[in-house]
Amino acid sequence: MAYIPHSEDERREMLTAIGIQDLDDLYQAVPEAVRFPDLDLPPALSEMEVMDELQALAEANLDMGHTACFLGAGAYNHFIPSVVDHVLRRNEFYTAYTPYQPEVSQGTLQAIFEYQSLISNLTGMDVANASLYDGATALAEAVSMALNHHRGKRAGIVFSPAIHPHYRAVARTYLRGMDVRIAGDESSEVDLLGLTGLVDQETALVAVQYPDFFGRIEDFTSLGEAVHVAGSLLCVVVNPLALGLLKPPSEFGADIVVGEGQSLGIPLSYGGPYLGLMATTTPLVRKMPGRLVGETLDTRGQRGYVLTLTPREQHIRREKATSNICTNQGLMALAALTYLSALGKNGLRTVAELCYHKAHYASAKIAKLGGYELWSGTPFFHEFVVRCPRPVSEINTALMDEYDILGGYDLGLAYPELERHMLIAVTERNASDDIDDFVAALQEVANA
Repeated sequence: MAYIPHSEDERREMLTAIGIQDLDDLYQAVPEAVRFPDLDLPPALSEMEVMDELQALAEANLDMGHTACFLGAGAYNHFIPSVVDHVLRRNEFYTAYTPYQPEVSQGTLQAIFEYQSLISNLTGMDVANASLYDGATALAEAVSMALNHHRGKRAGIVFSPAIHPHYRAVARTYLRGMDVRIAGDESSEVDLLGLTGLVDQETALVAVQYPDFFGRIEDFTSLGEAVHVAGSLLCVVVNPLALGLLKPPSEFGADIVVGEGQSLGIPLSYGGPYLGLMATTTPLVRKMPGRLVGETLDTRGQRGYVLTLTPREQHIRREKATSNICTNQGLMALAALTYLSALGKNGLRTVAELCYHKAHYASAKIAKLGGYELWSGTPFFHEFVVRCPRPVSEINTALMDEYDILGGYDLGLAYPELERHMLIAVTERNASDDIDDFVAALQEVANA
């Protein structure tokens, strides 16, 4: 039955108290011509009927729990231990806002501090901030950070074309109206040698992705050396889960590391909220945007936590601020912390290895199909590119309509020269049977 909070007697008592006869009298002060018209609503439903209808609507949405997914391109379908959601739903975290008052926010501050510590360990960098909006804005903030570091003396940015196209688009939006030269990402064919050749005395930052948008694993050591010889900074955009298996970007000489933390215990959620990662070296820490939580001892010698750096215009002089838009995704940072803590070092490596081996199992099978061909021979993590015999949009439509399989990303959408190329992602959630069914479906679609 429907829930009505007041009885007829209670409503009559309230109307009498304010001196009117019925509810309609409440609206007499509003001119009839501007009153809201009668609503053409269906008959009222009980709570049970409403829940049934909403459940039916929800089941019409695509559900990763009932669909084999091979779509990645920056957002990935990973298993999330139940402890992550249980921790996030605790009231002290779920309803908390910015921890400006350390005396009442020790739990939140400690969680952020531990998150920063794990991100620093994962990336091999000296310090990490308390997170940013998402991977795209993290890259844009890294660009601003580099320009601030060079104090206007350098105005050149070099982007690898293998950085996520959405990330590059967001960074360009940040730079719109500024006298900044952007180079490197005009064509997907620009390689490491080509990027190195673009670095000059005007370059403030060189940004690459690891593994890159196409899933490839590159060694950026020589690029890092060339960047530093020129006096520039190197930014590496990472998939943090891959760092459970691959060497950290600090070994390339990275000055700034950014990335998307969605793969660390955050569901796909139709695109957000996600988590922007940022870590850097000690000399650059005061140029880093956002918040930074530090650990200290109080007057009694007990461990305590406090916001150490908050370089935003609401905290410090506007001309000294490093950013006026970034914030931290505190709840998402807590999700990443809980996920990493639950898995531990060995568990994270196990997940990364599962992704790696399952992706290579899938690529080996697809390479044997008639009409399909692997695009690159470069080592890859858990994504790879396949040339297809038909337009990718047609293949994906057939995969969904006929096989209930969510296919890969159509690279022609972002790289016109890669028309009929599909970016396929494989995670630990893809069982061998799912992969075999996907391969068989690809073959049948090609022959249709």
